[in-house]
Amino acid sequence: MRYAYKVVEVREKMMGGKMSGEKLESILNEHASQGWQLKSIVSTEVKGRVGPGGVEGLLVTFERQA
Repeated sequence: MRYAYKVVEVREKMMGGKMSGEKLESILNEHASQGWQLKSIVSTEVKGRVGPGGVEGLLVTFERQA
């Protein structure tokens, strides 16, 4: 079998702020409806929109048959 993978960067706000469970649930359900299955979730520093720093976020990896 062959598989395809998709990695989604998730962050709530530029600075501070907690990750919203509702936002994550929405992302998971959206991708599941397209046939993607959750493979892993990793907490990481995600590059922000402005400046060299980053913000805390998640890398969500999905998998499906190619």
